[in-house]
Amino acid sequence: EDVSVTTPLLDTKIFRKDTYVSVTTPLLDTAATMPCKSTTTPERPLFGDAQRHYMHLPIGAQKPCVYVYSSWEDRAYRLHHANMLDTIAQMFVCEPSTYEFIAFAEKKVKASNLTLLDKKRLTMCKQELESMTEVAGGILEPKRRSLTVKEMMLEVQKIKKKLRFLVEEPQHTLPDVFVCLVSNNKRLAYARIPARHLLFSQSPEQRGRDCGKINTLFLQPPGKRGPGWTVQAKLDVYLWLGISRDSSHMLDNLPSGFELQGISSEHRTGPPPDYLLYTEQHLFQLRAHMYQARGLIAADNTGLSDPFAWVSFLSNSQSTGIIKQTLTPTWNQLILINNVCLYGGLYEIVQDPPLVVIEVYDDDAVGIEYLGSTVAVPVVKLSEERYSPPQLQYSPLFCGSLSGGDILGAFELIQNSKSGEHTLPDLDEPDGGVIPVPSYIRPVLCKYRIEVLFWGLRELKKVQLLSVDRPQVFIKCAGGGVNSSVIQSYKKNPNFTILVDAFDVELPEDEHLLPPLTITVVDWRAFGRSTLVGSHMINNLALFKHIPTFIQQPQPEPRNIAGNHINTHLPIYYDCQTLHQCQVSKKSKRRSSKRKKRTTADESADNVIDWWSKYYASIEKIQLQKENNPFPLLFENKQPGIVTLQVKCVITMLGLPANIVYTINKDLSIKWMCSFTCQSLQVYDKELEAEFGPFDDWVKTFELYRGKANEEEGSADERFVGKFKGRFCLYKLPESEEGEEDGYLDSGQFKIIQGIPPNTAVDVLIRVYIVAAFNLHPADPDGKADPYIVLKLGKTEIKDRDNYIPKQLNPVFGRSFEFQATFPKESLLTILIYDYDTVGGDDLIGETQIDLENRFYSRHRATCGLPTEYAIEGYNAWRDCIKPTDLLIKLCKENRLDNPHFSPGRITIGNKVFTGKTVFADEDQLVESYEHLALKVLQRWSEMPNGGCKLVPEHIETRALYLKDKPGIDQGHLQMWVDIFPMDMPHPGPPVDISPRKPKGYELRIIIWNTEDVILEDTNFITGQQSSDIYIKGWLKGLEDDSQETDVHYNSLTGEGNFNWRFVFPFNYLPAEKVVVIQKRESILSLDKTEQKIPAVLVMQVWDFERLSSDDFLGSVELDLHGFPRGAKSAKACRMEMLTESTENVSIFQQKRSKGWWPFIKAGELTGKVEAEFHLVTAEEAEKNPVGRARKEPEPLEKPNRPDTSFSWFMNPFKCFFHLIWGNYKKYIIAGLVLLIVTLFLVLIFYTLPGAISSKIVNG
Repeated sequence: EDVSVTTPLLDTKIFRKDTYVSVTTPLLDTAATMPCKSTTTPERPLFGDAQRHYMHLPIGAQKPCVYVYSSWEDRAYRLHHANMLDTIAQMFVCEPSTYEFIAFAEKKVKASNLTLLDKKRLTMCKQELESMTEVAGGILEPKRRSLTVKEMMLEVQKIKKKLRFLVEEPQHTLPDVFVCLVSNNKRLAYARIPARHLLFSQSPEQRGRDCGKINTLFLQPPGKRGPGWTVQAKLDVYLWLGISRDSSHMLDNLPSGFELQGISSEHRTGPPPDYLLYTEQHLFQLRAHMYQARGLIAADNTGLSDPFAWVSFLSNSQSTGIIKQTLTPTWNQLILINNVCLYGGLYEIVQDPPLVVIEVYDDDAVGIEYLGSTVAVPVVKLSEERYSPPQLQYSPLFCGSLSGGDILGAFELIQNSKSGEHTLPDLDEPDGGVIPVPSYIRPVLCKYRIEVLFWGLRELKKVQLLSVDRPQVFIKCAGGGVNSSVIQSYKKNPNFTILVDAFDVELPEDEHLLPPLTITVVDWRAFGRSTLVGSHMINNLALFKHIPTFIQQPQPEPRNIAGNHINTHLPIYYDCQTLHQCQVSKKSKRRSSKRKKRTTADESADNVIDWWSKYYASIEKIQLQKENNPFPLLFENKQPGIVTLQVKCVITMLGLPANIVYTINKDLSIKWMCSFTCQSLQVYDKELEAEFGPFDDWVKTFELYRGKANEEEGSADERFVGKFKGRFCLYKLPESEEGEEDGYLDSGQFKIIQGIPPNTAVDVLIRVYIVAAFNLHPADPDGKADPYIVLKLGKTEIKDRDNYIPKQLNPVFGRSFEFQATFPKESLLTILIYDYDTVGGDDLIGETQIDLENRFYSRHRATCGLPTEYAIEGYNAWRDCIKPTDLLIKLCKENRLDNPHFSPGRITIGNKVFTGKTVFADEDQLVESYEHLALKVLQRWSEMPNGGCKLVPEHIETRALYLKDKPGIDQGHLQMWVDIFPMDMPHPGPPVDISPRKPKGYELRIIIWNTEDVILEDTNFITGQQSSDIYIKGWLKGLEDDSQETDVHYNSLTGEGNFNWRFVFPFNYLPAEKVVVIQKRESILSLDKTEQKIPAVLVMQVWDFERLSSDDFLGSVELDLHGFPRGAKSAKACRMEMLTESTENVSIFQQKRSKGWWPFIKAGELTGKVEAEFHLVTAEEAEKNPVGRARKEPEPLEKPNRPDTSFSWFMNPFKCFFHLIWGNYKKYIIAGLVLLIVTLFLVLIFYTLPGAISSKIVNG
């Protein structure tokens, strides 16, 4: 098919240009002869303003046209599909008709000559659309209604991202359109438009979004863009791309009021005209109300700019005044552009007016520097319409891909009245040649007060090679401002001596138009000199608007909060008889059997409850919650009506008594598999600040920047110079000085100071707990790392280099550090993870920083987390410096609430009543304690009116590690938490012991007694009898180097083997984690041992011994020492199914001894049975009562009574002859010997008889 493309090449700077393309010949063989016109007629550009800033091409009513013919393979359906997907992606979020597009896209598409890739891609797109439809519908399902709006938006954005991916067509069907600016045969700038954006189609869904529209193109210079880049040219152009049969639709969307020169409008058979002549034109006046800007890019080394704006409309342009040294200029200037001639009908002008281009520059002594640009759509006002003033709106600025701030302005395009009479309001008198924005457009101002809390400065860097010593903060907003006190010595005390100050200023009533607030920090030096340190700009001042608090109405009595329950829909009831069985006396317990006592003692020894028990219980709880299941394992059907539930920490989650059988509806019983209750803590998979915010509820932290900000000269981290800690409070002043607003009198009382602690120095005790790290970035050539911890707080530095963990990317540190600090001098804690190197310097893997001061003063109380239950001692002991009741009284006092009233079974705070258990049994005595209930009240502190918020629970946070050289790329994650205690409070007690668990030494003794039914692999070549030379091999997984073998039972004719052989496997074991700890060197050259944790699994194999070749493998069995099937009592009862069926499992760590028969399996078939006896002892017991391996001393085993046929023919040839040949061929051997003797006798007779006869004859 013939394709028509517009490719205008124009030599101008700013102009309006309409271009049209037409193809009328539908035959391919004549397309090459069709004339093409790809360039416009060169013209000399003219200056459009007195300052000679821009040039334009004087195109009036005569609009030149260019066109290009070309022939391409008809694969336009690919671009049509992409346009359909693009339309769906654009309308997915906000348009209700999106699902109609999805249904339309799922229909069969009309296309011919589909390639295999086209068919596969079409199938993929349909499948992806169906999948996305299901996902979109599932967002609102009842089971996912717990998602927040933000989470739902993230899901929608994922769907939209997938759609955008599908839009990109991998096969380029048509080349893109290039529009170039040429002067003297030199290409100055160009713009590239994707072909699918311009492609025409009869279906609106398949049509390009820019097809048949007047588009504003910003041309860029060819090649790589360098510093100081600006808009090279602006082009207003009408583009159309389509096949020849659709050329009649080329001018459908063209603005009316033109004439086709040389072409009949009824029958166009020739090429498009050279130009179009517009006969309908209208005069307008452009009013650009440039009020102010915010958040501009810093172009000077001081971190500020000297901005001014340049407004361009068609061929006209004007500029505002220059505002010195600011990032928030207020121009308040009206720019008038008179007698602007627009062509076309009024309806098209109102619907699609030309765009206004606003560019912002920084004025320097050597020239101007580009800061960004934006476009705005003017509001068109016709002469017969009643005038209504436009509203100011913010338009975002962009400098390339960098955000350049916002401009507040209004733009209106007013039609000139034909009668000459104007009904417009009068403009204000010019002030110094500058017309201000009319008062009816400027924001309505009212008097506000801005209170400023000056807390302090942090992390100030050097300025001009000198440290900052006497800083001061300047606050400015809308012409008003206030200054802080001067810090006399920043190193000694970085806080301000005067906390609060305020200033009054007139601000717009519409909070969307609030001006920005600027924070500037200067350093006062010798001789009264001041140096700018850095600045920060707050664009959204409405965030600090004062919101009055109201006393809430009394609420009904809350539910009982005693106990640590989870939200489960499983009604659980317990049997009174079972409870009675649990409440047995100590005397009845002493009457238990010795076996029961031993089992309980062994279990308690293995299941020692420590802090790590709480940690792993919490990890398991999180996994269960992700699965929406409160139980870790599925129900196992043991017998009809009975369901056995294997649980590890379910008692912890449900808060139920242990060692009892609970009943669930329909006579189903649940047997709890653990005999202790383990508490849990909150494990966050992110930073604590991501869960509770940056802990800036008391003061905000504002980062200060200095220096130029653009794409070429560094990132924000390089411009960072420090932080300002402060707070702002914005509220409207009453009209009368004696008036009252929001419950406060306007008598100079500061509202911002309420609840703010004094900013004097505070001595604190800090405890840092580093639990573990995972997914660390490798730092050694072997892909591993040797990490260790370094802590930095002020001048304090702790290096834990001696305790590095070799060859680990997921190390378990289990380290705690304690040191004292003073706020505010030492408030930024830095945790660094280094890689230990024997030769050379250590490499930094990553680091993370925590603002301890924010946590210390936050209302969320991030100093010490609240546990789930109160305990005096043990692994879950209360570790805060004050008890829950004292803490509750303190919080009520700080939040100006009534003191809590304690009464039996309840705590009352104002109108809130909390009930729970307050009487507990302690050594057969009833003790009253309110600590448990007070802790529950603290956990629900967010429900308290007037200041209630969620308090930080006992937790572990996961912090990402970063490197400054690789910003934004995490180098691993660190699990840790920090406790902060003020030194003026009672000592909190000893720190929590989180040292890694040390493995316990065990020795597993296995006696291999016999084997049965072992398959026979060998065949005797003489007798043809089958046999096997059986031996057993065993080892613990991970300890293959310590594998042991029995001796060989030769010539087993029935598969029976007798061994009486002892295996002895010493190993290190962690009972709580149920893993075997292995430490060994990976290679001979390794200096350190690598630690591995693997499950405790015993492997036993049966082999057939071969003397002249490799041994034959017959079968194996793997037994998990935590739970393996109980051995069969006899060989006949031993079956292969006992390893797979849900039979009763035993744990060698609980039973200590086990004996029985187990099957050998190979390729799913039974290949033998082994009788073995297991005996597990500790390393201490093994040292006291040693045993020998095999049959050696001490405690030797007797040699097995094997059959006489059990021997090696290679080592005992005569014995082999006696058993294999003599026993089977004795008759034949005797008969053969007799026959041999007779034969020899006869031979001798016949041999000697002739000689004897002849001798007798001769000798007579």
